[in-house]
Amino acid sequence: MAYTPEDLQRLQAALAKGERRVSFGDKMVEYRDVDELQAALHEVKRGLAAQGRIARPPRQIRITTSKGT
Repeated sequence: MAYTPEDLQRLQAALAKGERRVSFGDKMVEYRDVDELQAALHEVKRGLAAQGRIARPPRQIRITTSKGT
C-alpha cells in the first residue's frame, strides 16, 4: 500500500491525543490498543522510507578497542 505523509501525521496526532480512531479519507480505522496504533505508525514510517518520502534514520557503527593486557 502506498502511504502518504498525511497518513503519518494522522497516526501521530491520534497517538498524541490518546485516540484509537483514525480516518483515512473515506475509511475509519479503530485500533484495539496503543501497541496496535504504534505498530501501524511504524509500518507507515517504514513504507514511506521505502518510497523515499521520508529520510531513514542514520546508521551508526560503533567500534571499541582495547590494548590487550
